[in-house]
Amino acid sequence: MIERQEDVTTAALAVMERTVDPRLREIMVALVRHLHAFVREVQLTEAEFREATAVINELGQRSGAAHNETVLMAGSLGVSSLVCLLNNGDGGQTETSQSLLGPFWRLRSPRVPNGGSIVRSATPGEPLIVTGRVVDRDGRPIAGAEVDVWHASPVGLYEHQDPEQAEMNLRGKLVTGEDGRFGFRTVKMVGYPVPTDGVVGRLLRAQNRHPFRPAHLHTLIFKDGYKTLISQVYDPRDPHLDTDVQFGVTRALIGDFVRHDEPHPDAPDVTAPWYALDYTYVMEPGVAELPRAPIA
Repeated sequence: MIERQEDVTTAALAVMERTVDPRLREIMVALVRHLHAFVREVQLTEAEFREATAVINELGQRSGAAHNETVLMAGSLGVSSLVCLLNNGDGGQTETSQSLLGPFWRLRSPRVPNGGSIVRSATPGEPLIVTGRVVDRDGRPIAGAEVDVWHASPVGLYEHQDPEQAEMNLRGKLVTGEDGRFGFRTVKMVGYPVPTDGVVGRLLRAQNRHPFRPAHLHTLIFKDGYKTLISQVYDPRDPHLDTDVQFGVTRALIGDFVRHDEPHPDAPDVTAPWYALDYTYVMEPGVAELPRAPIA
């Protein structure tokens, strides 16, 4: 029987302890313990509790086939980045190529031959030639890895957000060669604001935070025998590099977008100025599995 407020926590923990699955039991016991401690620490009022449950409901209601507000909120609180770093790089002790999946990855990107283009509709912007190398922790090349790439356009929109772009524009899937290399042509991306018309936007305004993500290239690399590598490579010249709204930038993920002011020596249709990015992705041993796509 509940006689004091402390008894609520004792009773709830006793119920959580009866959870059959050991990992779920560990999570639920810790969740109740910390959640109850949080309520006590901030002395949460009844009105604030009602508002909090309404916010949780709205996160789900605003998530759909083209937008995931819950993933956006997790990133805006730093949770996504923390989970990523805790689970990679020797438990957060060393640098890692892993990063956030983000809310805009889609399944079934079109296949692209190495050296091909992922630009599928008129997309004004400075040409970008991307080359990459996929290696294991000892630096040995990984052949036959599937490399899924995607990024925002030079106006800061992903193709599903922009009716001016063709379906799957600036998205593609390549396969590494025997030397672990892949490459493709695209246009240089820019930083962009995350959607601010929902719960996340209200939070950012209340905290006087800007909504911008620095310019970045997404990759998801899949190969049997290796943990699926999800990565983002950032432009070091972006003005929001140190204040990413999603807390996703680590030193290991900063690329080198080299500007060239002369014509491309092997591709006369690549007009100056153009940029080149070369980056090495390091995969760790593990289980190859695809995450659930946040949007359809």
